[in-house]
Amino acid sequence: MSHFAIAALQLELSGRDNRYLIEKEIRKVRSRFPWVQMVVLGELASYGADTINAQELPGEAEPFYAELARDTGLWLVPGSIYEREELRVYNTALVFNPQGETVGRYRKQFPFCPYEKGVWPGEDFLVFDVPDVGRFGVSICYDQWFPETTRNLAWLGAEVILCPTMTNTVDREQELCLARANAISNQCYFFNINVAGDLGNGRSIIVGPDGQVIHQAGERDEIMPVEVDLGLVRRVRERGVHGLGQPLKSFRDSTVAFPAYAPGARAEGPLAQLGELATPNREELD
Repeated sequence: MSHFAIAALQLELSGRDNRYLIEKEIRKVRSRFPWVQMVVLGELASYGADTINAQELPGEAEPFYAELARDTGLWLVPGSIYEREELRVYNTALVFNPQGETVGRYRKQFPFCPYEKGVWPGEDFLVFDVPDVGRFGVSICYDQWFPETTRNLAWLGAEVILCPTMTNTVDREQELCLARANAISNQCYFFNINVAGDLGNGRSIIVGPDGQVIHQAGERDEIMPVEVDLGLVRRVRERGVHGLGQPLKSFRDSTVAFPAYAPGARAEGPLAQLGELATPNREELD
């Protein structure tokens, strides 16, 4: 089986506990679109963007969504929450299978610094297999700005990448470009699902492995049920986009050692002259 149905939910959410609204919408999807097999939401959808809501896992969120996944028989990727581990806070996405088991936790590797204050980066990648379908990968929001994150997921075998996002700023247009670029250069499906309402400006985007936009949402609530074809991913990776570019094979076969990735290299040279990672100030406008 190479076809798999995913419903992306772009919801107008608040900075409060949104879990029961999310549950209502997921159950609505289950009833209205009974052929859907997975539901994906935006970043920090459950509690908003205040780290005061951070909780140790499993906490209250993980068993809540585990039970919902088991009750609906759906794969669930309900965005992310702030996770507290001792003195650190992480932005963590959870993945549940239809049996209600937690199949993965992914900590955002690139918190939106300097704005996402007090959040630590994760170090591990997350891919998981949907039996008899294919391999999925997870990234979160600002991770998509770093091509290394998506390339490493593709290297680990991901054919569909799920990227919950919370963007409410003027750079949403740039993220739409990045979603297409990540899909094209890694020949995969790329689901970049934003929140709406008080927390985000919507415009979620779903891109196919040939770079074609399957759907781009508006700025309000929207349910986006999409059937992906993993066979298309494999065909594009084998034959190239339009029978042309085969970037994953070229990357595999290349013998280039990229100097930027040598230990310690990023702290030297031109990048070292860029100064501190800090919020711009007025004086720098002169």
